[in-house]
Amino acid sequence: MGRIQDAFATAKRQNRAAFVAFLTAGFPDPERFAAYAEALLEHADLLEIGLPYSDPLGDGPTIQRASETALARGVDTASTLAMIGALRARTDKALAVMTYYNPVYCYRQGGASGFVRALAEAGADGVILPDLPPDEAGALLPAARSAGLDTVFLVAPTSTDDRIATVVRACRGFVYAVSVTGVTGARDTVADEVASLVQRTRDAGDLPVAVGFGVGSRESAARVAAVADGVVVGSALIRAIQDESDAGHPEGGVERVAALAAELAAGCRR
Repeated sequence: MGRIQDAFATAKRQNRAAFVAFLTAGFPDPERFAAYAEALLEHADLLEIGLPYSDPLGDGPTIQRASETALARGVDTASTLAMIGALRARTDKALAVMTYYNPVYCYRQGGASGFVRALAEAGADGVILPDLPPDEAGALLPAARSAGLDTVFLVAPTSTDDRIATVVRACRGFVYAVSVTGVTGARDTVADEVASLVQRTRDAGDLPVAVGFGVGSRESAARVAAVADGVVVGSALIRAIQDESDAGHPEGGVERVAALAAELAAGCRR
């Protein structure tokens, strides 16, 4: 059993949903990224690391700005891989990279196949691909399988049962269920159709289902945890880090963001 599968299995044994925290690589800067990542991993079962990208079509303004900040500070694929390697040396927790397909396709050392090999060698356990239809994954899927890297694709409330079945067959580790038909960002409510989407996805296979897009508080995490196997939180954490950075709290900011992560993790308990 790989780290991602183990993270969800452990959470299930403990009668809770797995807490998946998101952090953009190199944000708020390459030096402080590691401190925030380690603080989040004190409470998260899995860390989703976003590869900074100039055109993140599925992301709302909060994560878009985090990518812009990281890119402006020179963060690229090579430095992201180096950060993952350094983080892997300090943690046994599951690590997955979220990336749009263009950086994968354009990877200079072997395209998609070279990218997944490099990712696995750096110490990542999986790759989340929000804009790549699994039936168009080409050489990526067999290369990922060969490298021992889990592949995670997305389903949405608008996905048909046939489409969900196609996505689930291509996934390893877990299936990422999008709670809304829109971009990332914390919201005050969780859509009513989330429970139905989770159940339809479970019916298509035996993988855990984690729900993201819109979770930003202990209360919304609890609502998702009641129906899903995992809760993904990104924008709320990124916004908290940005607020602490803007306020000039480089040290205490890590503690405050860790406290938010603890609250979100508490919401994942059933």
